Amino acid sequence: MNDKIFFFFYDLAHKSVLFDKAAIFTAEILPYIVLLLAAVFLLFHHDVIPSKNPFRELAGKRKEIFLFFVSVFSAWFLAYLLKYLARTPRPFEVFHQVMPLISESGYAFPSGHATFFMALAVPIFLYHRKIGGVFIALAIFIGLARIVVGVHSPEDILGGFILGAGIAYILSQILLKPVSKKH
Repeated sequence: MNDKIFFFFYDLAHKSVLFDKAAIFTAEILPYIVLLLAAVFLLFHHDVIPSKNPFRELAGKRKEIFLFFVSVFSAWFLAYLLKYLARTPRPFEVFHQVMPLISESGYAFPSGHATFFMALAVPIFLYHRKIGGVFIALAIFIGLARIVVGVHSPEDILGGFILGAGIAYILSQILLKPVSKKH
């Protein structure tokens, strides 16, 4: 099933120069734009930058911003640890007919991009449903593009999504859990 889904998406590549360029942009350039948009959103949405006292504004939103950074860096670290443990080859290393549109090396599972961008999107979603939904959609587009360009299989992407979302959710439960008052 994984191979069939992979070839469904990968077979979209190498048919149109314009489509290939769009897939490459989505797989390689869009992640930087999404990261920049998330940083801008977190800083400007909370009036941190335009504030006369940005440290006070940051302090007021510290839990949200802390959850964001801890989720992203924890997910990134665990993804690379799992890559080392799983040692899954990339599709172009398994199937001789796969010619990736971008250069990529290292192990495939879980996708570091899928993990990172889902871990970025979920904390935003927990606080801001609409814009968080946009970031989740962008993470999905990036993940699908990584399949189209031939550097990940669907299970790499799905594993990354689950890992990133799971880490963000678990950390939100730990870090945002209300302190119960003991009588």
